[in-house]
Amino acid sequence: MKKISVVSILMIISFFSFSCDPTLKPATGLEDEIYVVADSSEYVSLEAVLDSTFEKLIYTPQPEKLFTLKRITVEELDKFKKKKNILIVAPLNSASNTSKFINAIIDSSVKNEIMSNDEFFPVKNNLWAKEQIVSIVSAPDMDKLISKIKKIGDNILYNFQKASDKRLFSSLYKPRFERKNIEGKLLKKYGWVIYVQADYQVAKDTAEDHFVWIRRSPGSDMERWIFVTWIDNGSPQYLTPDSIKAIRNRITEKYYRTTDERSFVIIAEDYFTTTEVNFNNRYAILTQGLWELNSKGMGGPFINYTFFDEKTNRIYMLDGSVYAPKYFKRNLIQQMDVTLQSFMTEAELSKDRKKDLLNAADEE
Repeated sequence: MKKISVVSILMIISFFSFSCDPTLKPATGLEDEIYVVADSSEYVSLEAVLDSTFEKLIYTPQPEKLFTLKRITVEELDKFKKKKNILIVAPLNSASNTSKFINAIIDSSVKNEIMSNDEFFPVKNNLWAKEQIVSIVSAPDMDKLISKIKKIGDNILYNFQKASDKRLFSSLYKPRFERKNIEGKLLKKYGWVIYVQADYQVAKDTAEDHFVWIRRSPGSDMERWIFVTWIDNGSPQYLTPDSIKAIRNRITEKYYRTTDERSFVIIAEDYFTTTEVNFNNRYAILTQGLWELNSKGMGGPFINYTFFDEKTNRIYMLDGSVYAPKYFKRNLIQQMDVTLQSFMTEAELSKDRKKDLLNAADEE
């Protein structure tokens, strides 16, 4: 077994000791790749549980992985330390190179926490690169480590997803490409705002139906659609899978139609899932699935957040869809997700942000 070099340990000894260097360069690599630092012999035991945690299949409708894992050794870490997503995983007491490495970079308090708390996993952002996430997952022995990943895998995955979302929004949000005039009009007219990129346009705005539809690249082979709809004097009772499906199908039957009006969009029966989530500090239902025409022939993935806003007493439904038959769509639907998460009501905006948007609306 190779020894861990002193240089490697010194390179990473700052895991908990130092703050982010402001001169760091942006992290590199693909959003959907996680570099896993693990010994080959231990990875044989860990591969199945790590795959089931991170390489979950999403259907767009073709199967695509949420993340792809790439194993590297401790000795290789220096070559990959600028990657966006890094996971260091090993039992704490196995004496493997990765185990020794973890023991070298954590202090006694962290070690005690790992030994005694089967839900604890340290995370460090911006360690060797800007907008990078590095996480350690360990436990006293291999059996406990596998059990730990099974138990808290969703929490570990969530950290990598949120870091990816943050990076993606940073890349999407460019003030000079923001349609502030459209955002300001929506704020002024309806009391809410959502980020509108330069190449999006308002396809439909109907106050009587409480419906706004924003589109990108209509008629192309890579379309993206966002709609916002709301119910005044709403109730949390609407937050059920059946209600969400009924509301969405009613909306898309009316507005998502083919040019000859013969066909319309509905929710496909396959791969429809709902999950309880926190959406900007509100209880929400996250719905994911596939849309299709009632006459078949075309379809794609969609993502939907539905929640009750107490201050406005409204039920809001935010929905993003992708039509890109020639392309993989995992990253496209993530872009929809990140854009939907930019939604804010008037009460959530700072005074300066609100003033800026309203001025942009008035200036047009």
